[in-house]
Amino acid sequence: MKKICLTLVGIYMMVLHSFGQYQQDKDTTFYVSKPLKIDEINLVSSYYKQNGDHSAVTGGIGTEKVTDLSNGLEVKWVGWDYMNRKHTLTAGLGIDHHTSASSAYVNKSGASKTGGSRIYPSLNWNMENAKKGTGVGLGIYFSKEYNYTSFGLDAEVSKKTKNNGEFGAKLRGYFDRVKLIYPSEFVQEVTVTSASGEESRNRIPSKPRTTGTLSLSFSQVINKRLQGIILVDGVYQNGYLGLPFHRVYFNNGTEAIETLPSNRLKLPIGVRLNYFLGDKIILRSYYRYYIDSWGLQSHTASLEVPVKITPFVSVAPFYRYYTQTAVKYFAPYETHTSADQYYTSNYALSAFNSQFYGVNFRVAPPKGITKGLSALELRYGHYSQTTNLVSNVISVNFTFK
Repeated sequence: MKKICLTLVGIYMMVLHSFGQYQQDKDTTFYVSKPLKIDEINLVSSYYKQNGDHSAVTGGIGTEKVTDLSNGLEVKWVGWDYMNRKHTLTAGLGIDHHTSASSAYVNKSGASKTGGSRIYPSLNWNMENAKKGTGVGLGIYFSKEYNYTSFGLDAEVSKKTKNNGEFGAKLRGYFDRVKLIYPSEFVQEVTVTSASGEESRNRIPSKPRTTGTLSLSFSQVINKRLQGIILVDGVYQNGYLGLPFHRVYFNNGTEAIETLPSNRLKLPIGVRLNYFLGDKIILRSYYRYYIDSWGLQSHTASLEVPVKITPFVSVAPFYRYYTQTAVKYFAPYETHTSADQYYTSNYALSAFNSQFYGVNFRVAPPKGITKGLSALELRYGHYSQTTNLVSNVISVNFTFK
């Protein structure tokens, strides 16, 4: 973690140094560079609570109770170089802590760990050339929890067209290590004795998981009221794609660990349309079709309607409907046969429909709410799934400028 923090500071100092060099350049007759300055700070906190009765830890039955408290900090710096190109540097740090009743049953006695924490720093740099209508960006990400570690990189480019459109492309890669934490009945304890007579347990091994994504987009201002964007992603995953503590119970009374193919190809295609219905109402609509090599197909449709109550207070109710088919390898508790090559009883891979709805409340006066606090946003959402899974989430976002 110290190495990551030092890396972030080092990159930031390099960027600041480059701006200092630009200011001293003799060929800066027409443009004067502006060093990076803090433009915005966002503090986000959310609380999530879930309940259900199809835990994958116990083979598709049992409690799915989860609570999660998430906190995030994002700091954005903005500056211009000697060519009048806008540079944006965004550093983020998130910390989640969750408790899960089902994870206790990794050990059949219910005595194992029931929660954990996740930390995920990130750093993004973007450069926009308004004169040429181009943009480039780079990002670096890290995430660590008790059962996995993830490192990510991305690069993006964009180009505006003459008729108020914009093409975008982003390439992302995530490189994960999944710890092989097995259910207690499958664990074989190995004790190693050193030459001095000290005993220690063997370390938990891990397996790799790699995810590569190519995202393409085209946005267009159709007229004064209507804007649209088309989104196409190609996602390829390779490595250990299941979780080792997910049990599967066969129809002959035996049990095993979830086993899934080592590769997966995903293709989501989406469309967004925003329509400005007068000065106070916006209709934000979205549709996505998804298909993958495991046989899962899904449809997502959503609508959000921000309404301005006053020039600086808005309320935005939202609704999302989702439906999916099951993957080829899913079957409920005690339904799989031992002859199956791949098997899972994880209901996230089953066929279901879901609804998510709620409201977003935002206050952003022109002169700010208080000194430094420019905007406050409060959001609540309720989620229900036809597998009897339900959840509620509430979040608050403070924006400082």
